[in-house]
Amino acid sequence: MESKDIIRVLSALAQESRLAVYRLLVQAGPEGLPAGRIAELAHIPPSSLSFHLKELSHAGLVSSRQESRFVIYSANYPTMNAVLGYLAENCCDGISCVPACDLTESQPNERQDL
Repeated sequence: MESKDIIRVLSALAQESRLAVYRLLVQAGPEGLPAGRIAELAHIPPSSLSFHLKELSHAGLVSSRQESRFVIYSANYPTMNAVLGYLAENCCDGISCVPACDLTESQPNERQDL
């Protein structure tokens, strides 16, 4: 991906409603969700949702298909994978940036009896 494409994607996600919609679609999986259900789950009026879906679509983050009288939207996983790949491309000279953690150690504020 080129820088201008990355900027378009990140700009689309840099808005609370669009980020919430995208996360819903990622959770829904490849089958996606109808626009009306997205509006219900995200608590976004349908007129506003149309604008947000258009922006996500323009950025290549979502795709749509017609099923009967419904428009089904789904996340475009290859675009998100390309963005993640671009962001991590030169990360830490190929060495893992994530510190190893010992899952047996308790974390602060965690109950010991769980």
